[in-house]
Amino acid sequence: MGAMEDKGQQKFRQQEEQNTAQRAKLLSLPYVDSRQLVSAPLFEGILTVPEMYKYKMVPVNDGGENSALVFGITIGTPQQILRTLRDRFMNRNVQFVMISNPGFKEYMQRYDPPKVVHYEDVKIATEGDSNTLQQVSQTLESVKSDDILDYIIDQAQKLHASDIHLENAEQYVRIRFRVDGALHLIAQISHEKYYMLQSSIASRANISTSSNDAQTGHMIQQVVAADGQVENLNMRIETVPTVYGQDAVIRLFDVDEAMLDLDRLQLSGEQRQQIDNIIAHPHGMMLVVGPTGSGKSTTLYSIIKELNTPQRKLLTLEDPVEFAIDGISQIPVATRQGDSFAEKLRAVLRLDPDVIMVGEIRDVDTARTAIQASITGHLVLSTFHATDAASAFSRMIDMIGPNPIFGSAIKMIIGQRLVRRLDDTTKQPYTPDENTINYIRDVLKDLPANIQQPDLANITLYRPGTSEQNPFGYQGRVVIMEQLIVNEGIQALIRTDAQHLDAGLILQTAKQQGMVTMVQDGILKALRGETTIEEVNRVI
Repeated sequence: MGAMEDKGQQKFRQQEEQNTAQRAKLLSLPYVDSRQLVSAPLFEGILTVPEMYKYKMVPVNDGGENSALVFGITIGTPQQILRTLRDRFMNRNVQFVMISNPGFKEYMQRYDPPKVVHYEDVKIATEGDSNTLQQVSQTLESVKSDDILDYIIDQAQKLHASDIHLENAEQYVRIRFRVDGALHLIAQISHEKYYMLQSSIASRANISTSSNDAQTGHMIQQVVAADGQVENLNMRIETVPTVYGQDAVIRLFDVDEAMLDLDRLQLSGEQRQQIDNIIAHPHGMMLVVGPTGSGKSTTLYSIIKELNTPQRKLLTLEDPVEFAIDGISQIPVATRQGDSFAEKLRAVLRLDPDVIMVGEIRDVDTARTAIQASITGHLVLSTFHATDAASAFSRMIDMIGPNPIFGSAIKMIIGQRLVRRLDDTTKQPYTPDENTINYIRDVLKDLPANIQQPDLANITLYRPGTSEQNPFGYQGRVVIMEQLIVNEGIQALIRTDAQHLDAGLILQTAKQQGMVTMVQDGILKALRGETTIEEVNRVI
C-alpha cells in the first residue's frame, strides 16, 4: 500500500512540475524544478517568514552584492510585489524564477520548520469541578489543527479510556472519555475547532464529513505505552448525523496480546474449571453474551489464546478484527459492504479448522451454519446479544425455531458484565443498613453448596475513597460472570418443551443445577472488597 501511495504522490508531483513549467513559459520566466534543490542552502534575512507566507515566494539564491538575488515565486505571488522587491533591493540584480506550489511548501518546511509544542495533559474533572473543565477546554482550543486528533487520542490512551465520544450540542461540542466503563466529561470545544478535528478523522478513517448515513471507519496511530515502547493503537470510528452535526465515537483497542489471558480475568476456581472442561472438547458451541462494552471480545480472545497451540488450526471471522494474535488466521467480515458471516463461515469450513471464532451471531443463517459446524468436529466460539445466559438460550431458540441439534451442540453460555474495581489503597469499609443486608441475604440464599459461603452474619461492604492521584476511587475493571452449563437437565427442557421454553424456566433449572448468577457473582465480589454493591446494581 505504501509503495502505491508513493507512486501516486510522485505522479501528482510530476504533473505539478509540468504545469508550473508551462505557466513559467507563458509568463516568460525561467522555471526551476525545486526537487533538484532539496539540499540547497537557505538565504535568511532577506525576507521574513511572514512575508514568505504572505507573498508565496522564497529566496533561492544570493551570491552577494556583485551577483543576482533570485526569488522563487509561485502562481499565487502578487505581481505588484515583484516591483516592490526591485525597489527594496534597488542596488541588486533582482531576478525571479517560478517554482511549483509543492516546491514552495518544501522550502517553507526548511525556512519555518514545525515547532514541537508540548500541551498540558488532560485531567478528568470531578463532579462540580468547572475550573478543570474550563482549563482542559481552553487547552483543546489552543491545540493546532494538525495536532488535535493525535493529542486527544494520546490523552485518552494515557487515561486508559476505552472510547472517545464527540457529541454536538447547539452551542458547543462535548468531548467525553469512557474510563473503566463510566463516561467522564473532558471538555467543551467550539464547532469551529470540531470541524478541524472532524476533518482529520474523516481523512484518516476514510469517511465523509457530510454523509447523511451512519458510517464506520478504522485507523491506526502510534502511541507510547506505559513501558515506554512505541506501539500501534487500533481504533474503530462510528459516526452518525445529528441535529447539530456529525457525532462520532472512537473506540480504542488498547490491548496488548499479553493481556489476553484467562488468568488475568481473575475467574473463580469453579468458573475457570468449567471453561477448561468445555474447551477441552474437540467440538461444540460456546456463546458469550452481554451488551456492548461488557468484555465479551476480551473473554473470547483469552479463550482463543488458551487454545492457540501448534497442534490446532484456529480461524476467526470478525467485523472488524479487533486484536491481532500470532498463530491465528483472522478474517475480516465487512458486513456493511455486503459480506456475510454465514457465507464466510461456510467458506472457511473447507479449510478444516479445529476452532472457529465468529465475531457475532446476528441472523438465522449464521446461527444455523455455526450450529452445523459445531456438531461436525469444530469448536465454535461466538458472541450473541442478550441480557443474560438464560435469555440468550431462549432468544436463540426463538430465532432458529425448535432445533434438537442446538441442544446437543451448545455446551455453555457465558453471561457477563464489567464493573469498576475499587482502588485498594483508598477503599473504605462500612457496615450496610438493614435493607441492604436483607437484600444480600435474599440474593445469596440459594448459592450452590460447592461455592465458598460468605459470612452473612457479619456483612462488611466497601465504598470508594479519594486521593490526589485517584479522585474517583476506582482503578480498572473486574468481570462478573454467570456460566450456564448445558447439561442433561437443560437438554431435557429443550426436548420436552421447546415450543414454550422461556428464560425464567431455564434460569430456574440452571440454578438448581448449580449455576451462580451474575448478580450473585457480583455481590460475592462486593463482599470481598473488589467492587461496590452500587456498581453491581448499576450494570445489571
